[in-house]
Amino acid sequence: MTDSDRVSRFLKEKLQDAGRQYEQARQAFSEARLAARADLPTEDGKVRIVCRRHAEKRAVELDGDARPVCFEADHPDCEGCAEDIEDGCIETW
Repeated sequence: MTDSDRVSRFLKEKLQDAGRQYEQARQAFSEARLAARADLPTEDGKVRIVCRRHAEKRAVELDGDARPVCFEADHPDCEGCAEDIEDGCIETW
């Protein structure tokens, strides 16, 4: 293996590592931003809410509109949950 091959491989590995670290940081920032936007308690990057539809405690991710990923449009309980999150009065644990 030549010196230029070693240098190329080294640079490729370092760029891949940097890309992975960037993606992890971007994901963590995105999760924290959504949780802060909704001002809800979190657990492992997920917000802790009491689901109206299933009447249970859940740790769920929020989508880009600060709605739980389990949100189902046109379901009254889900619509109410999304409105409560927006208003900052959702039941949490």
